Amino acid sequence: MREMNMDFSLIASIAAKSGGILYIMPLLLIIVLWVSIERFLFLNRMSRLGEKTASALEQLPDIKEHNLRPLAETAEFPFRALLLVPIRFPNIKDSAQLSEILQEAVMRQVPLLDKRLWLLDTTVTLAPLLGLLGTIIGMFHAFQILNNVANNPTAITGSVAEALMATAAGLVIAIIGLVSFNGLQNQMRFVVHQMETLRSMLINRLSGLDHSHALSSTEAQPVIYVAKEA
Repeated sequence: MREMNMDFSLIASIAAKSGGILYIMPLLLIIVLWVSIERFLFLNRMSRLGEKTASALEQLPDIKEHNLRPLAETAEFPFRALLLVPIRFPNIKDSAQLSEILQEAVMRQVPLLDKRLWLLDTTVTLAPLLGLLGTIIGMFHAFQILNNVANNPTAITGSVAEALMATAAGLVIAIIGLVSFNGLQNQMRFVVHQMETLRSMLINRLSGLDHSHALSSTEAQPVIYVAKEA
């Protein structure tokens, strides 16, 4: 217990010499770990749902409403929004117009995918700056030792080392946050790619369905031959 009290007193002393900056570092680390774990689990689940939705759509015999509606109702965010577009706008036959509506649905879902990633982006920049600020404050305290002639000049080295701990803590947090941010950005791009793939699948199948209907209606029309007069 006595050793723990001494360790806590040492940590409190170092944190005080950094102007209290080291007290903020654990909070930043918790934010980085929380956002990283929560977004990783969320985006990983979304990627699995995207594969499942694309496979289910590929196995449909056609994309008529009675086949598409059960898939759309069982699908989850963000893929449900795309599957509901042909059901909500059944009268749209132009593939270009349908593509624009589907693109609108994709754009509305993307901000919900990168939610809270701004916290990681901010922490990656903020943690080293706060660490540098804590080190500068610690250096001010360290150089005050030289003002007292009774102090040994070599005693400043220990204070400088303690001051540099703020910068080290900020860099460690920034490295963890940067790796997590880049990994989550890559995961988010993969989910967006799945949404774009699903959008293309819907357009191609609906366009092919309309084309087949047009061909069948053309074949059903009788062909009238007009004899030329001699």
